[in-house]
Amino acid sequence: MLASPKALWDNSLLLIKDNVTEQQYNPWFKPIVFESYKPSTKTLLVQVPSPFVYEYLEQNFVDLLSKVLHRNFGEGIRLTYRVVTDKEHRLSQDIETDPADEAAAEQVRTRSVQQPANSEPQMEDIDTQLDPKLTFNNYMEGESNKLPRSVGLSIAEHPNTTQFNPMFIYGPSGSGKTHLVNAIGMKAKQMYPQKRVLYVSARLFQTQYTDAVLHNASNDFINFYQSIDMLIVDDIQEWAGKAKTLNTFFHIFNHLFRNGKRIILASDRPPVDLKDMPDRLLTRFSCGLVCELEKPNIQLCVDILSNKIRRDGLKIPQDVVAFIAQTCNGSVRDLQGAINGLLAYSIVYNSNIDIRLAERVIKRAVKVDDKPLTIDDIVETVCNHYNVTVTAVNSKSRKRDYVVARQVTMYLAQKYTKMPASRIGKLVGNRDHSTVIHSCSKVEERLKIDQDFCDELVSIENAFKLKK
Repeated sequence: MLASPKALWDNSLLLIKDNVTEQQYNPWFKPIVFESYKPSTKTLLVQVPSPFVYEYLEQNFVDLLSKVLHRNFGEGIRLTYRVVTDKEHRLSQDIETDPADEAAAEQVRTRSVQQPANSEPQMEDIDTQLDPKLTFNNYMEGESNKLPRSVGLSIAEHPNTTQFNPMFIYGPSGSGKTHLVNAIGMKAKQMYPQKRVLYVSARLFQTQYTDAVLHNASNDFINFYQSIDMLIVDDIQEWAGKAKTLNTFFHIFNHLFRNGKRIILASDRPPVDLKDMPDRLLTRFSCGLVCELEKPNIQLCVDILSNKIRRDGLKIPQDVVAFIAQTCNGSVRDLQGAINGLLAYSIVYNSNIDIRLAERVIKRAVKVDDKPLTIDDIVETVCNHYNVTVTAVNSKSRKRDYVVARQVTMYLAQKYTKMPASRIGKLVGNRDHSTVIHSCSKVEERLKIDQDFCDELVSIENAFKLKK
C-alpha cells in the first residue's frame, strides 16, 4: 500500500530532524503544517506561520529540503509555501518554490553566498571601534561563561556559517558581556581582515541615527550599516521605547540577516524581558541563539585575578586574591578596580599588599552593604556555600551536610547579631537555646583543629561584606 502524502511529509520531517539540531528543528520545522499534495502537478503545499520563517528556510535550508523531498516524493516535486501574513484576520499568501531541483538550489546558494564576493567591488575598510585589549587570550573560561565563550569563538572562526545567527548574549552588569563581544570581533577581524566588522554601543547607534535624521542623511546611515559583515551592538536594552531607532534597526537587521551577515547583540536581560520593543524585533533576536552570561563564580574570579596579576607583573599574596574574589560580588569590573586600587595604594603609601590594605581598598572600590546582618542573610549565605536549601537547614534531618550548615548558621548568628540563643534557635528550625549553645561549642572546637574548616568560615564571612 502506498504511503499517503501526509505520511510522506511526516517521514520528511523525521529525516530533517536527524540532520539538524534541536535548536534548529523546533523553531523552523516543527511549526510547518502539511496542507495538501496534488499528484498531477507534484505540488506539495505546506503552511508556515510567518514570512520570516519562510525567508529563513529558503535562506538556510533550501538544499536540505530539496534532498529530503526528492527522496520521499520523487523527482519533480514542487514545494509551495502558504505563508500566514496576518494571524488576526487569517490572511495568507501562497509562494511557490522548487527545492527539489538541485541545480536551482545550487544556483540559489551560489547567488546568496558567492556572488557578493565576486561581483561587488572591494569596499574600503572601516574603524572597527573594537578594544584591542579585550580578546579571547585574556577572557578566562569558567562554568558561568563556557557556552557563550565556546559559541562566540566558533562564530569568530567561521563567520560565514548561518548557525546561531543572531547571537544574543545577556547577563548582569560586570559579567563580561562587552569583553566577550569584543573578543568575537577581534578574532574574526584577525582571521578575516577583509571582513567589515563593527562594534557599536546602542547609545552611539541612536546618537548617529539622530544626527543622520537632522542632516537628511538617513539613507547614507542605513546603507553604511547594511554594508557591515559582522555587526556587534552592545546594551540594546537602551533602545526601549525608541520607536524610530528600533524601526531603522529592524530594516538593517533584516538586510544583514537575509544576506548571511553576522549579528551579535548584548543586553542586560533576555529578549523576553525587553520592554517597549516591537514583537517583530524580539522574535528576530530570539531566532538564533540566546545565551546567558552569568556572573563569574569565586573560582573564575580567582582565575581572572591571577591572570591579570601575572600579565601586569604584580606580586599579590594568594589570601588577598581569595579575599578579593569572594568580596567583589562576581563583577569583573570590581575585580579590576580592586587590583588597580591595591597597586595605587601600595605605591603611594609604600605599604605591603596584605589583607588589611585589601579591606581598605575594597571598601572604596566595591559597594558594600553596611546594614546589619540578619538571620536570613546568614542562612542564605551559608546555604549557598554548602549547596543546601533553607528548608533542609530548618528541618529535623541529621544528614551531615545539613547538620554542619545548621551549626555554622547558629555560630555565625551568635557572632554577628545581638540576638540571644533562644531567639536564634527559634529562627533556625524552631530549636531551643541549648541546641544553639551546643552547636556553637562544636564549631569552636572544630575551628581549633581543622584548618580547612577555618578557611570555609573565612570564605563565608568574607561573603557577608563585613570586616572582622
